[in-house]
Amino acid sequence: MMRTMIAWALIAAAGCGGGGSSPGKTATAPAASAAKPGDAAAAEPGVSPVVSSDILAREPVANTAMVKHILISWSDLGDSFGGRLDPRAAKRSKADAENEVRAILKLLKDGADFDTVMKERSEDQGSAASGHEFKVTPDAQLVIEFRQLSLRLNVGEVGVVQSDFGFHIIKRFS
Repeated sequence: MMRTMIAWALIAAAGCGGGGSSPGKTATAPAASAAKPGDAAAAEPGVSPVVSSDILAREPVANTAMVKHILISWSDLGDSFGGRLDPRAAKRSKADAENEVRAILKLLKDGADFDTVMKERSEDQGSAASGHEFKVTPDAQLVIEFRQLSLRLNVGEVGVVQSDFGFHIIKRFS
């Protein structure tokens, strides 16, 4: 399903004359660790405090990364899903989504298994059901924010980024 969503995003970007992500576009919400009140991310307008701005500020640490993600979205992003927005997201505001991300990060920090949490909570039903890892390279056909964070994560590290589909809680496996 994530590949389908990404394909739709790429098609929409090409068909709209560049309305989607491009290498020159600034990431709106990439990250791994949630920003604390008073952090630069919290002060930057338009950047959610749950985005891992500290990780996004680093140089990439890899040219290839294998990652898994948990997608959390909200009702305002319904158009990005071509009518297939997860019912949980359809009832949620962005603020509610940020709270859900915080709750998931706490579970992971407390030792919860990433795959188990992904299967229970991710709104990307395709990767949640399959447990599929994504191979991320600088030119992978994935939204730019996803690529930017994935290539900056250290193995075993978790971060959060925001794209047109919502918040991606990403863990690098190799």
